[in-house]
Amino acid sequence: MFSIIGIVVVFGCIVAAYLMEHGNLLVLMQPAELLIIGGAAVGTVLIANPVYILKQMMGGLLGAFGSSKYTTQRYIDSLKMMYELLQKARKEGLVALETDIEEPDKSPLFTKYADFSKNHHAMAFVCDTLRMAVSGGVEVFDLDQMLEADMEVHHHGASEPVTALATMADSLPGLGIVACVLGVVVTMGALGGPPEEIGKKVAAALVGTFLGILLCYGLVGPLAARIGKTVEEEHAFLMVLRVTMIAFLKGVAPIMAVEIGRRTVPGHVRPSFAAVEQACRGAKDSAAASDAGPDAAAAAAAG
Repeated sequence: MFSIIGIVVVFGCIVAAYLMEHGNLLVLMQPAELLIIGGAAVGTVLIANPVYILKQMMGGLLGAFGSSKYTTQRYIDSLKMMYELLQKARKEGLVALETDIEEPDKSPLFTKYADFSKNHHAMAFVCDTLRMAVSGGVEVFDLDQMLEADMEVHHHGASEPVTALATMADSLPGLGIVACVLGVVVTMGALGGPPEEIGKKVAAALVGTFLGILLCYGLVGPLAARIGKTVEEEHAFLMVLRVTMIAFLKGVAPIMAVEIGRRTVPGHVRPSFAAVEQACRGAKDSAAASDAGPDAAAAAAAG
């Protein structure tokens, strides 16, 4: 939403200031200049990037116009889920998690958290890690190093569309100059004609430079930065899952492992200690009532 507002503010202020100086908007309508700049920019992206990066770029652009997925409530729910998962492992042993991590889409524990289940990479990140812990034979330090490498590889892959879009933004001012030079060439061919016609052609050529710079610094560049922040948010989310699992595998109690994970959440969306504790206590009470029987579970739900 804020991306759309920002775009409206950028173009609205520029147009408003132009009209305040009694400019003619029709002069800025130069389809040929826009075709040269936009078409060449898209072509450079197609030349430089394989198909999978282009698909990621389109997905990132669509996501840039929405709100962040990693809210405070999302972190509370994820930490609550991790608490339930680790508490089950503590009570019944790591082997008890095998049915959950082998088929997470059928797991009663994972299916309660729809937002987390939809994040296929985060789901695989948790399940594959716990699968190795269940199998045994891997030291916790080595497992932590593997998770660090996994996150680095994923972060690099997720950053490739950002780099491609930023490169496209950097090319726009140069392509604007190309459009301007071509406009000057057309103008030189019209020398000797009416001054009004020459003036229009010079104006059209200058619009090329204007559009290239505006699209670079007012649209494409900021969109690339916005996608980059989304990539960083996902990286921070995976870091929370990583430190929570590693803390538990080192022997820390589930509630303390969750607290360690909470401390890793970025400050602007970090839930309070009380909020996470209340969520985990609710999960614990529900599990205890479920173990006691359906009547106790109904009473706990009613309470």
